[in-house]
Amino acid sequence: MKKLLVLAMALTLAACGQVPATREAEPAAAPQAGFPVTVSNCGRTLTFDKPPAKVVTGYHPALETLFALGLGDRVAGRTNFSESAFLPGHKEPYDRIPEISPTIMLPQKELMLAQGADFVLDNSIASFDAAGGYATVEELDAAGAPVYIMGGWCSPEAALEFTLDDTLTDLRNLGAIFGVPDRADQLINELRADLDDVRERVGGRPPVKVLATDGGKGPVNAYGGAGVTHQLITAAGGQNVLADVKADYTEVNPEAIAAAQPDAVVISEYATLRGEKKPTVAAKAADTLSVAANSPAAKDDRVFALPVAAQHPGYRNLLAVVDLARFLHPDAFQR
Repeated sequence: MKKLLVLAMALTLAACGQVPATREAEPAAAPQAGFPVTVSNCGRTLTFDKPPAKVVTGYHPALETLFALGLGDRVAGRTNFSESAFLPGHKEPYDRIPEISPTIMLPQKELMLAQGADFVLDNSIASFDAAGGYATVEELDAAGAPVYIMGGWCSPEAALEFTLDDTLTDLRNLGAIFGVPDRADQLINELRADLDDVRERVGGRPPVKVLATDGGKGPVNAYGGAGVTHQLITAAGGQNVLADVKADYTEVNPEAIAAAQPDAVVISEYATLRGEKKPTVAAKAADTLSVAANSPAAKDDRVFALPVAAQHPGYRNLLAVVDLARFLHPDAFQR
């Protein structure tokens, strides 16, 4: 009788949930192959246990880079891009992604944190400046949305140290973060082959003297011997006439521009910047060539429009090397 009573009490307690279950706990889900992944960015160590699935991108070159890796379906929100033409095949997927900011900058702090992102990709630390009302890198990290800054543009000083290899490193890191390392390696190999082809074609040819400018007559907005644009010119077989100016984007007096005697002029091309209408390439070229009126570039009206998106870290700046090389050394690409 006692045995039956004890058994009845045990069954009653079990039914009420007061007796701990004796079966083993459900096994934890097996980690995804290739994870966890750890990368370094801007002096920080980022670790991912699984690929991001709800990504927010800042300025458009970041989104272009994910498109190039076949990762557009991971992007849940993007900023506006209306500065220049889209790369082939990119406009339609861009339109499908919700726009969370009407400018090239990320939205303000509250709206940004409300996105519930699990990864943020941008190419400037300026997008995370608390003084500008933006969510900081630390705040986003605490919210479960780690930030990756492309091209090593972690500070204005660091941006001056940019090389094209930094973009290749970004592709490799993003391939690892999203669990598509083979896809990233294939893209890197294709881009390296393109760069090697340019190097072979222009190697041994006299470099073309290039002035890269964003317009203006007094002073002239120009690109010195550091940063993305200088790297593009050099890789394309050009010689930056302002290589001695240790700056990326800066103002240069008209006398220095006139004395530089460029063979060709590269003009930053964009329609709007943060919603503000900007001068056309033709208008900026006219101003620049009037300052350098006696230069070979002015006499030949030799002007190349470089999309401003290619002047920021991302997949597009590697493509721009080929386009610029074809402009500077057309004979080298006739074979």
